Amino acid sequence: MFQKVLIANRGEIAVRIVRACRDLGLATVAVYEPGDMGALHVRLADEAYMLSSPQGYRDPEEMLTVALRSGVDAVHPGYGLISEDPGFKRACATAGITLVGPESEVSAQVRDKVGAIQRVQAAGIATTRPSSRTFDPEEGADLLAEAQQLGYPLVIKSCAGGHGRGTALVYSAEKLLNIAQRSSAQAQAAYRDGRIYLEAAIIPSRYIEVPILGDHHGNIIQLGDQDGSIQRNTRKIISEAPAPNLTPAQREAICNSAVEVARTFGLRGACTIEFVLDGAGNHFFSEVKPRIQVEHLVTEMITHIDVVREQLHIAAGLPLRISQAQVRCDGHAIFCRINAEDPWRGYLPSPGLISAFRLPGGPNVRVDSYAYAGAEVPVRYDSLLAKLVVWGAERGECLQRIQRALQELHIGGIQTNLSLLHMLITHPEFTSGNYTTAFSHLKLNVPTPPDSQLRDLAAIAALTYLSRARTARSTTPAAYTTGWHRDSRRLPQ
Repeated sequence: MFQKVLIANRGEIAVRIVRACRDLGLATVAVYEPGDMGALHVRLADEAYMLSSPQGYRDPEEMLTVALRSGVDAVHPGYGLISEDPGFKRACATAGITLVGPESEVSAQVRDKVGAIQRVQAAGIATTRPSSRTFDPEEGADLLAEAQQLGYPLVIKSCAGGHGRGTALVYSAEKLLNIAQRSSAQAQAAYRDGRIYLEAAIIPSRYIEVPILGDHHGNIIQLGDQDGSIQRNTRKIISEAPAPNLTPAQREAICNSAVEVARTFGLRGACTIEFVLDGAGNHFFSEVKPRIQVEHLVTEMITHIDVVREQLHIAAGLPLRISQAQVRCDGHAIFCRINAEDPWRGYLPSPGLISAFRLPGGPNVRVDSYAYAGAEVPVRYDSLLAKLVVWGAERGECLQRIQRALQELHIGGIQTNLSLLHMLITHPEFTSGNYTTAFSHLKLNVPTPPDSQLRDLAAIAALTYLSRARTARSTTPAAYTTGWHRDSRRLPQ
């Protein structure tokens, strides 16, 4: 096992990794940009180094410099940022430092999204229909010709990143080039690679994911399925496991396909296999995420497996400590992504000082976050503030618990998407489990409080006004009402 681990990330995932390392008795090294100097992951780590590069967390060269300077024997990149950068993985291997995650060659293979789909097709697994190659946004004529062959609607995706930045749905040729330019710019900013590709859209559809663990001894296991169809800006804000309304045969087929995909690429560590489920219940491979899943909490709740801890064991060359037969998906779990943004004002980011941070309690409730009362939410980074996940013996119990937890969770000083999440969780379409990706695009109005709450708010406002009026009433000290200075100003009678 390792002695010291550099955490090449920030926010809640960096805090999560610090805690997993501490549980294993490993020393930790944090990195931070100036705006993150007081962040929780910096406070919890044994050592911390400031990044001076303008690229900050996205600079693989400076990250490697810190790794060498601090004397670590492993780097955990978390997710996002440089977690899927094959060049950084190669540089770590050359320097004799283990990077937690799949090898650089595997990362390069799955990062080639079109090539990965073609390879899975060759293995006999059904896939989505991608374009024949990748494109630069300047190749307008070729993009239009390829889109015409695929047919509309279609999805534009980034070649370099996971299903997130740069992904956009296009319904007509008139909007293709403008959306392609925007998607390419987003991908360039996020992944330093602006290339895109096209994929025939499946509507209606659901996004079904299967987390995978694979070691260096040929062992691969799947950790059940989950539904990540509810998204905002192609980022999952609600996820649940197991996916609702799947037949046992569908569930088994999807999980078996995921293991076959993992074996096709020789995946090691924690990875996620993504599928698209059409209206008829057929599943199609979409892509591989060669790093820990943002929503790994939901997997941990139903399997009772510490995924980050398993990542570290696998990276150290140890065999999996659990077989497929020993994996038990118990009960139901629902995950919510808490963002520092205002959903009722166009999702404006809401940086600033957190004045209050009250966590929900009770059994089977978990919150992973970097936030605390007095913490600063920076302007520069992703709006993800916290992850809330609850567990129940069955889905109905889980729904009640997540609703209660969302009501208990209070974050003051900034705007969050808590009210939006509560509306989605209590919506009949979600509670029935019969939702698709279209559910994310429902036109939701600003919530109006019931009359009883409005009366209470009016009474509170009136009492507050009266209290302030009494305490703020201007008075003149008695010493100023008499004396020569007052008499000298009197007019003659």
